Amino acid sequence: MPLIVIPDDQPAVMLPSTAYSKLTGFDVRTYATRPSGPDDLVDRIGDAEIVINIRSTTRFTVDVMERCPRLRLISIWGAGTDHVELGVAKARSILVTNTPGVSAIAVAEHTLALILSVSKQIVSVDRQVREGEWPRAMVSQLRGKTLGLIGTGAIGREVAELGRAIGMQVIGWSFHPPAEIKSVSFEDVFKRSDVVSVHVRQSPDTLQLIRREHFELMKADAIFINTARGGIVNESDLVDVLRIGRIAGAGLDVFESEPLRPASPFLTLSNVVLTPHAAGITPEATEAGLALAIENVFSFLQGRPRNVVV
Repeated sequence: MPLIVIPDDQPAVMLPSTAYSKLTGFDVRTYATRPSGPDDLVDRIGDAEIVINIRSTTRFTVDVMERCPRLRLISIWGAGTDHVELGVAKARSILVTNTPGVSAIAVAEHTLALILSVSKQIVSVDRQVREGEWPRAMVSQLRGKTLGLIGTGAIGREVAELGRAIGMQVIGWSFHPPAEIKSVSFEDVFKRSDVVSVHVRQSPDTLQLIRREHFELMKADAIFINTARGGIVNESDLVDVLRIGRIAGAGLDVFESEPLRPASPFLTLSNVVLTPHAAGITPEATEAGLALAIENVFSFLQGRPRNVVV
């Protein structure tokens, strides 16, 4: 029976889940802390054939994979794969799977919450009321405005549906545009939208994809939302345009460095709403994702792998 290792269940999601019972009878080793570094990770998974990866802070580098000669499968909980050197995995015949789509509804709902929070200035107004003020903010109305999507995969399509439900017009750009969303150029998303929302996967093709030149195309009263990955955006450029009021605001769930650094300039900006990479964390999405990560292991063992990235 192959050894299955879960090296990074912190905070614990796998152990307390209903899905974990599916592994009853298998040889499973679970760690309730995150590896402190590459050496610690290798100590945990060095004799494993299968790894179920919970946290994206666990990085599968060329060094790690070379030191784990028995490793045959990395089953990722989540859609992101930027913490795995996929080319190295492919060269070493290590299968990598993920759980696409399971958190699409949760992330889309969180995206809508950020859009509403930023456009209606909910956080700022709440703070002022608690401080004894009674502000009369002239906030944006979203019906009839344009929602522009960068990325129209499973999450982007859910966001489009929610946008239409509140009366927004939806346009989008994607590497593989779907028929149900009006496709425009990358630059036109920024030029034409009142809300720009990012939903592409982080990869070599999308790293630092969005920069100052794109923010400069936006309307002065437009807002920017990112629930995808922090590395897709040049954060310095985003901070600059927010600081000078070049765009009206931003709602951010993801950052280049997580957790957010205490010295992060985002913490000083009143026109930004911040959440801690929590968009996809609902009980429903968590259980579905963990169950699929385990099912991907079973499919692999049966010789019919599913949700293969490489």
